[in-house]
Amino acid sequence: MSETPPATNRTVMSDITSLDSTPSSTTVDLGGAVELLDAATSVTVLCHVQPDADTLGSGLALGLALERRGVSVQVAFGSPDAVPDSMRELPGLHLVTPAAEVRETVDLLVTVDCGTAGRLGRLAPRLHGAARTLVIDHHRSNTRFGTHDLIEPEAEATAAVLADLFDVWGVEIDADLAHCLFAGLVTDTGSFRWGRASSHLLAERLLSTGIDGARITRQLLDTHPFGWLPMLSAVLATATLVPEAAGGRGLVHATVLRGDSAHLRSEEIESVIDIVRTTAEAEVAAVFKEVGSGVWTVSLRSKDGIDVSLVASRLGGGGHRAAAGYTAHGDRTQIVAELRDALG
Repeated sequence: MSETPPATNRTVMSDITSLDSTPSSTTVDLGGAVELLDAATSVTVLCHVQPDADTLGSGLALGLALERRGVSVQVAFGSPDAVPDSMRELPGLHLVTPAAEVRETVDLLVTVDCGTAGRLGRLAPRLHGAARTLVIDHHRSNTRFGTHDLIEPEAEATAAVLADLFDVWGVEIDADLAHCLFAGLVTDTGSFRWGRASSHLLAERLLSTGIDGARITRQLLDTHPFGWLPMLSAVLATATLVPEAAGGRGLVHATVLRGDSAHLRSEEIESVIDIVRTTAEAEVAAVFKEVGSGVWTVSLRSKDGIDVSLVASRLGGGGHRAAAGYTAHGDRTQIVAELRDALG
């Protein structure tokens, strides 16, 4: 496979909405996003809070591409205060800017992998200081909160949308950009367990630049401190199977209490869902993570028959068909009952 294949002719749906939520939409190709990027002399790239490798990898890849063109660029996320340890080998980390130091005004603000403005956390007000805002995402549940929204729901990662954008833009995907994009792709496809042919083809292209895919994957998904093991033991002890839930397809759920996880990084806590979801008797898996008194973040996964992004949307969240989430308030019994009702 050529390391620099010709630009794709694929077009995507891009909805244009103003920040005051006045609806307006049109169909444009990726060139529309390129025009916005080419016209900007200063760009802020915002990732979602508690960043995973798709949002941060996409953000850094875009930031590096802009920096190479002489554009003043910052990459940031609202929380936590530091880059997660599992992503400290991503190229471009010199572009990461503390949230408090992100510019108030900018030519163009770009969000990557953010389904709603709320996912920007304390940096959401920066949307109003930008002359234009470009939302780049692949979530069907995206609320289209930018002045320009580039949403590609068929892409399995925002990193894949960036690869398409780079082709149209004429940006060569070298090893540094490939590292960032591969990190997002391998994360959002669950190490390609639910990746379609297009994801494997993109992975081949990225790996052909010489990056060490095995090392990147191991660092992101298969490396945990010893303290993860006792936390995992406590969480799995709460696992409950509800065979009659989800129309008889089955639900398995587990709970992560603050007392069991306070000493661990966010990536250790997020990894629990990928163990719970392996339950053969359940189509849907849920992990309830306690983040405050009566406040929970909920991760959902499904296998084939249920679109959990629709379930999460009913409960105030969103995501992908096979992976989604939301925030819930109340006691554990109450929020489990709400989920079961939403599953039908």
